Amino acid sequence: MRVQLSIDTLSALLERVQKPARYAGQEFNSITKDWSAARATIALAYPDIYEIGMSNLGLAILYDLANRREDLVAERVYAPWDDCEAAMREAGVPLWSLETRRTLDEFDVIGFSLQHELNYTNVLNMLDLAGVPVLGAERADDAPLVIAGGSCTYNPEPLAAFIDAFAIGEGEEVLLEILDAVAAWKEAGRSGGRGALLERLAVIAGVYVPSLYEPSYSPDGTFLGTRPVGPAPERVAKRIVPVLGPAPTRPILPTMETVHDRAVVEIQRGCSRGCRFCQAGIIYRPIRERPVEETLSAIDEILAHSGYHEVSLMSLSSSDHSGIAALVEGAMAADAGGGLSVSLPSLRIDSFSVGLAERIQSTRKTGFTFAPEAGSQRLRDVINKGVTEEDLLRAAGAAFRAGWNRIKLYFMIGLPTETDEDVAEIARLARDLQRLGREVRGRPVDIAVSVATFVPKPHTPFQWEPLASHEDVERRQGILRRGIRGRGLKLSWSEWDNTWLEAALARGDRSVGAVIHRAWRAGARLDAWREHFSPDTWRAAFAAEGVDPLAAVGRRRSVDEALPWDVIDCGVTRRFLWREYERAVRGDLSPDCRANCHGCGVTASFSAARDAAGRGAWGCP
Repeated sequence: MRVQLSIDTLSALLERVQKPARYAGQEFNSITKDWSAARATIALAYPDIYEIGMSNLGLAILYDLANRREDLVAERVYAPWDDCEAAMREAGVPLWSLETRRTLDEFDVIGFSLQHELNYTNVLNMLDLAGVPVLGAERADDAPLVIAGGSCTYNPEPLAAFIDAFAIGEGEEVLLEILDAVAAWKEAGRSGGRGALLERLAVIAGVYVPSLYEPSYSPDGTFLGTRPVGPAPERVAKRIVPVLGPAPTRPILPTMETVHDRAVVEIQRGCSRGCRFCQAGIIYRPIRERPVEETLSAIDEILAHSGYHEVSLMSLSSSDHSGIAALVEGAMAADAGGGLSVSLPSLRIDSFSVGLAERIQSTRKTGFTFAPEAGSQRLRDVINKGVTEEDLLRAAGAAFRAGWNRIKLYFMIGLPTETDEDVAEIARLARDLQRLGREVRGRPVDIAVSVATFVPKPHTPFQWEPLASHEDVERRQGILRRGIRGRGLKLSWSEWDNTWLEAALARGDRSVGAVIHRAWRAGARLDAWREHFSPDTWRAAFAAEGVDPLAAVGRRRSVDEALPWDVIDCGVTRRFLWREYERAVRGDLSPDCRANCHGCGVTASFSAARDAAGRGAWGCP
């Protein structure tokens, strides 16, 4: 049944939930359009709660771009918290969009942004709450097309049974092409049915239609590869935009506190550092900068249309932007005396970054964050971090002299070739920084150490590596607990159950889809939230489906072994990734690729796009 929820229905429902602002909509700068003029409509869905989804820049960019078109409608929907879900199911109220309160089954397309594997069951739950069949094979011609984009789609196979089409790579152009294809199919009377639409989508560059592909296995169950069984390419290459498009300058202002409640301008996409553990550094290549003047103009517009007094200059490595000093100075000068706060979410470990931070936090010294990732120099070289202990001590000393009293450090354990001695170096480094701070500041300082367990992700030089064993992880966490304690030292670490599940979902093939389905039916949802995560539910689901979660993640792969994500072409060659893996094993560094091209394959894969942008527009030599 297709309905638009009445105000009375919504009010009665929201009286029963703890945070009704999550579901009310009507925020300032949200866009409500005339559906009668729309050729196609899309519900942009973030499979986590409002406070998280409203902070996602990617969804905001797509919302802005789609709604610039008069013939398209884009609205938003987020995962409900458990109290709202219970009230909805009891009252028989389906999931609705925030802008017009239309139920999701009325939209032509539901588009999910997949950024975290532990949100997968939320995708199924949102479809079910909307009255849309969870399994793609069960959807009728008039059901919404269910698509997905985001970093998790670089291994789409675990969700292949639930998603009709994946948009691989950057969505600014491909989303509009998908919506145009849906509109044309509707205007042709849905000729050929849903299958015809999927075949039409499969020929759009960057679109992976899983129903047109088939995985194969050896008699012993070893994955052998994925091949097309319909009119689809052998591999689906990601989409990129040659030049960053216009930054959204009318951000939707949330009606409650969100995780990142500030203005955001993306100043650069891609990263040249080449950290071997980092999936984002691979899949978001090539590097494209937003020009300084364009960025400053966007900041002015955002502040004028939002009332924000804080702006984040977003990038994987903000201080690598060639005009970062001019950006910071320009932003601060344009709002002199206005109280503007500028944040740089990702800084190098060097004195230049400390100087930038001192400029933007001249009156309020919050904590300073560094990410050495590994405690020993040997292991930092393995992961190609390109940072020495001297760099860290010099930058920390500069931060202490500039007035900071608290430093937060990010590390990982479970990295390839890691030993207990490497982990002990984390504790030693934290203590050394604490002593340095006391000497410089003349008072005690606080050192907070956050340690995540490394998950080898697809399309990285470490994609062939196994997940560290539970035994090794627990032992090394114990080393840290014993070494990082006492006044002024704080340690936090990731839980093993979250780690193995993230790894199993990130690296799995289509057999994991049945596990996701079973876990959701058994009550799994909101798995990224500690109070809802039930590892026993997941273990039971894996066991019931006959899938060993650690078999797929606990062994090293050979260079020529087929991987579930091989069907996706991220533009970086397998040869380059293996070469970087071999360099990692030797402990060889690969310098910043802005100055020294390593032949990763991106410029060859997107040569036409580079020529269209102008050869100086990308951060490639």
